[in-house]
This record gives sequence, C-alpha cells and structure tokens, in this order.
Amino acid sequence: MIDFFNLAVQYLPELFLTALKYTLPLTAISFFFGLIFASLTALVRVAKLPQNEWAAALLQIVKWIANAYVWFFRSTPLIVQLFIVFYGLPNAHIALFQSAWVSAITVFSLNTGAYASETIRASISSVPEVQKQAAESLGMTRAQVYLYVVLPQAARISIPPLSNSLIGLLKDTSLASVITIVEIFYLSQQIAAANYKVLSMYILVAMVYAFFTSILSIGQHYLEKYTSRFAQ
Repeated sequence: MIDFFNLAVQYLPELFLTALKYTLPLTAISFFFGLIFASLTALVRVAKLPQNEWAAALLQIVKWIANAYVWFFRSTPLIVQLFIVFYGLPNAHIALFQSAWVSAITVFSLNTGAYASETIRASISSVPEVQKQAAESLGMTRAQVYLYVVLPQAARISIPPLSNSLIGLLKDTSLASVITIVEIFYLSQQIAAANYKVLSMYILVAMVYAFFTSILSIGQHYLEKYTSRFAQ
C-alpha cells in the first residue's frame, strides 16, 4: 500500500498533465468534428425527397453514401479503423495520414459521427409531425420549421445519449496508443515497462480516466437539469 501511495504521488501529476495536453484535446476536437458529421448525416437521412426528379435522384445518392458511411463505421471495430487509416492509407501513398494526430482525429470523428448521427436522427424523428404541420400552417418554410421547431427539441432530447458518446470517446482515446500517440494509457505503459509496477500503473491510469469521466457525468447531469426546464 505504501508503494502504491508513493507511485501515485510520483506519477499521478504526470498522468494528469498528459491528459490535459493530449487526451482531453484529442477528445474535444474529435467530438466537435464528430457532431458536425453526425448532424449533416442525420439531416440527409431524414430529408424528404423533392418533387424534382434530378434533385430527388441526387439526394437519393447522397442518402446512400450517408447510409454506407454509418454502416461501415458501426460495423467495424474502432481499432481496425485506426490501423486502416494510420498504417494502411500511407502504405497506399496517401501521405496526409502519416501524422498520428490527423489519423486519430479523423477516425474518432468519423466513428463518433456515425453513432451520434443515429442519436440525432432518432431525436429529430421523435418530434411530433403535428408540430411541423402546425408550424408550416403559420407560414414557416421547411428550413424555418427545422431551425425554430424541430432542432431545438431534438437537441434537448439528444443530450443524454450524446453525453454518453462523449464519455465513451474519452475512454476510447486510449486506443490512440496503438498508433504512437502518447496519451495517458501509452504513458502508463512506458512507465510500467520501466519500473515493472504494471498493476499499480494501470490502476492509476484507471483512476485518471474515472476522474475525468466523473466530471463529464456531473456536467451531463446539470445540463440535463437545465434543459429539462424547456420540456414543459
């Protein structure tokens, strides 16, 4: 127990600093772009086909692409996606993904976007159709209906599952260690290899993850409490 306490005093500051420098920025950037991908994908998938044949055909193609994107990233393991982008694409002479950070942000963003798009799509679909019809009867355009009626309600409904996605993404960033990003799990492996305190180091890194996920969970609770005022 004394050895573990000494290790905690020695290495916890370094682990927290690494989390602030690498793990949290990777999570925040990936989630930001993931929400953009998710929102665009969800809006495409719920969009109704226009009467114009050419526009309808074009939108249908975009819908197929969106469906294929969601299917692929939900059907394959995250670690496999990381290996394809970081190790596979550079081997195919796509130099952009030789950067571990670019590869990680790309994969985490697209993966999060695929899952979050289902959340947003379901939230949009949960808004009663009668509200959309009522808004249109007041003279609102379809864009105004979505902007002022549908999306505010969908945003409130989607907060709990999207918050869970953010917490899951924070933990999933530990997989970035397999493509050489020195986040907290990678650092704990390096320290454990040097001091042979494998179990203790993994417990310490678990404590760091638990600390940050607990903060996010508390933030989720207060955000849900705040937005629930507008549910009436």
